[in-house]
Amino acid sequence: MFNKIIKRAHRKSGKVAFPENSTNGHQFYEVVVKHASRSSTFDSEPQTTAAPPPNQTAIESLPPLKEVAASDRSALFLRKIQQCCSLCDFSDTLKFIVEKEIKRQTLYELVDVIQSSSFPFSEFQEELIGMVSVNIFRCLPPASHENTGTETVDPEEDDTYMDPSWAHLQLVYEILMRYIVSPETDIKIAKRYVDHVFVLKLMDLFDSEDQREREYLKTILHRIYGKFMVHRPFIRKAINNIFYRFIFETQRHNGICELLEIMASIINGFALPMKEEHKLFLIRALIPLHKPKCVSAYHQNLSYCVVQFVEKDGRLADPVIKGLLKYWPVTNCHKEVLFLGELEEVLESTQPPEFVRCMASLFRQIGRCLNSPHFQVAERALYLWNNEHIISLVAQNRSAILPIIFDALENNMKSHWNRAVHGLTANVRKMFQEMDGELFEECQKKYLEKEASATEVEEKRELIWKQLEAVAAQAVVSDEMVLVN
Repeated sequence: MFNKIIKRAHRKSGKVAFPENSTNGHQFYEVVVKHASRSSTFDSEPQTTAAPPPNQTAIESLPPLKEVAASDRSALFLRKIQQCCSLCDFSDTLKFIVEKEIKRQTLYELVDVIQSSSFPFSEFQEELIGMVSVNIFRCLPPASHENTGTETVDPEEDDTYMDPSWAHLQLVYEILMRYIVSPETDIKIAKRYVDHVFVLKLMDLFDSEDQREREYLKTILHRIYGKFMVHRPFIRKAINNIFYRFIFETQRHNGICELLEIMASIINGFALPMKEEHKLFLIRALIPLHKPKCVSAYHQNLSYCVVQFVEKDGRLADPVIKGLLKYWPVTNCHKEVLFLGELEEVLESTQPPEFVRCMASLFRQIGRCLNSPHFQVAERALYLWNNEHIISLVAQNRSAILPIIFDALENNMKSHWNRAVHGLTANVRKMFQEMDGELFEECQKKYLEKEASATEVEEKRELIWKQLEAVAAQAVVSDEMVLVN
């Protein structure tokens, strides 16, 4: 029996090769992993066909590796891997209970073997990755919005999706992660199996609704990026493609937050001076990610990525601020509060030359926020003056900034309904008055003149309407048509 298994071990399946002899040292390939119920992430499809899963009733109890002779362990280890390729039906919890438990115990033993390095598994890398692929690469179930018609799902709700096969999937992901980080894993050999097709299929699973699966995927992809240097440009390009499709086509993806978390770690390692490729990623992907309605679900990680770019290269502050203004929300007050918070973090890392380029359009928008009837938006805009670095930038350019926002400050003092906003406005107004009294008085004089002019125009308008009403009343009395020039 063991001799037959050993013969099977020598059969090698064909692999898709990815030559990397392009002019820049890397060649990218576009591959699709299509799901029955999800839109695919890439434009072309890999020429690979998955073998049908073995019959799950073939799962039988095998002895632990420690209990067999050393000469038989290799064959037994291979047999355990092949047994774990059998897929169990989790649609009915009462079916194949014994087989499911046997497979779970076998997977747990494989995790322990790889983690403890108690058995040299390097000669079975292809079979091991094949077993992982059979288990995790699958058709994801229909998204919740496809079944219920809802646009988004609240992650804090109790009925969030939990994959019924997680008892097995978790152990398979643990095997893959331990394999990637194991010191016994030879990268030169492993990259034959953890190749571009494998990585793309792995990234396609980020659309899973099960948050536990996305957490494992995030950790594993980050480990692959750190250990397989040959895959780094390819992974960045693939993440770009996911973001582009999300922004400009679907605006639905469950893994944007986790992918941004990975990108935050990658951005942190960018060397200076920054490559043009990375700057384009900021302009073309990260900034447009502010546009979708569901930005609040991933805004914290998005903001962290953007701020890291500005911290690394201060010259990027100008395009970042202009990008935020371009996608500034018009009717969504919650998004406005998020944008103002991100804006403050960006301004903390902005130097005077970049600030001067965008301050006019920036403070016109801040002025509109100051007069927002939503008190949280107005409060958050006024809190910008609690930041010492922002106050310093404003003080250096007060002659240009104060005339822009002076009307907004005065209007708040006159008519804003919220007491907290009224108090904060008074503090900012007093700060400008102490900063440059002469400029403040000049702006106040212009404001009063403008108000007087507006009052005069309104009075003339009212007078014209009264005249029209009088003429119309006379026309009714005389029953004649009146033409007013």
